[in-house]
Amino acid sequence: MAVYTDVSFEELEVFLQDYDLGSAHVFKGIAEGVSNSNYYLQTNKGTFILTLYEARVEAKDLPFYLGLMGHLAGKDIPCPTPVHGRDGAVTRTLNGKPAAILSFLDGVSLRRPTAEHCAQAGRVLSELHQAGASFAMRLENALGLKGWRKLARECADQADGIAQGLRALIDEELGALERSWPGDLPDGVIHADMFPDNVLFIDDRISGIIDFYFACNDPLAYDLAVTLNAWCFEIDGAYNVTKGRALIAGYQARRRLGANEIAALPLLCRGAALRFLLTRLYDWVNRDPGALVRVKDPREYARRLRFHRNIKSAEAYGL
Repeated sequence: MAVYTDVSFEELEVFLQDYDLGSAHVFKGIAEGVSNSNYYLQTNKGTFILTLYEARVEAKDLPFYLGLMGHLAGKDIPCPTPVHGRDGAVTRTLNGKPAAILSFLDGVSLRRPTAEHCAQAGRVLSELHQAGASFAMRLENALGLKGWRKLARECADQADGIAQGLRALIDEELGALERSWPGDLPDGVIHADMFPDNVLFIDDRISGIIDFYFACNDPLAYDLAVTLNAWCFEIDGAYNVTKGRALIAGYQARRRLGANEIAALPLLCRGAALRFLLTRLYDWVNRDPGALVRVKDPREYARRLRFHRNIKSAEAYGL
């Protein structure tokens, strides 16, 4: 979440005329995240999030994202649900951008999750995968293997200015992953961005999963690899095998990994690390100084990628 497009209170009032949400009492921008413009909205009928979809989210993909959230919520996955306007539509235009209002979920994200929090994240991820199996729509992962080389080309000239040797690391890893990426793993709906700041807790229990705008169809084990990268590294860069073991065990309590998924996990973790290295690098070199957004440091994922390159089996992750 972030704010790239300003919305005045007067513009909001006009926009809300298409909804049965009452009058606005509180309206303010949210700085967290990097992809869309988000506002906290409180009316006399409840609390909501207003999202304006920026360049990285294509309007043609919104039916997938919003439909998926509605589907998962119907399967008891704690995620936001789109609010329908008086005409039944869930998207419309605000200040030239596609926009939607979603339900607000209570809870806080954790900066330093424990092993038990990781176990819960693993369980809810597998439950999401199972619930998503009956969702009829499909969407290819635009930030999967096929999209990484384009991102790398767009950032290549600036890479070594951020960290010496970063360009060579990216080039070497791209070549290795393109030669070896597994093509026979179980596929389905994945969240693809299951970071601690996208999971909410109340009293140490998960109360919500947010930010589904990278969701897509891709190998389910790749989603687990993304989550291991996001939850199981400490501030000093070390991998916490206790957290990894808890997260994987939580996942397997609901869905067992196949032998081919287990064998592929080190490669999938490398791919997940490269994906976030590239998108963070792209956002770093294309920062908008006027936007209310916190850009994340790509060097964090360069260190994680180097760690994964030395891993030979899934046992090192706590399996």
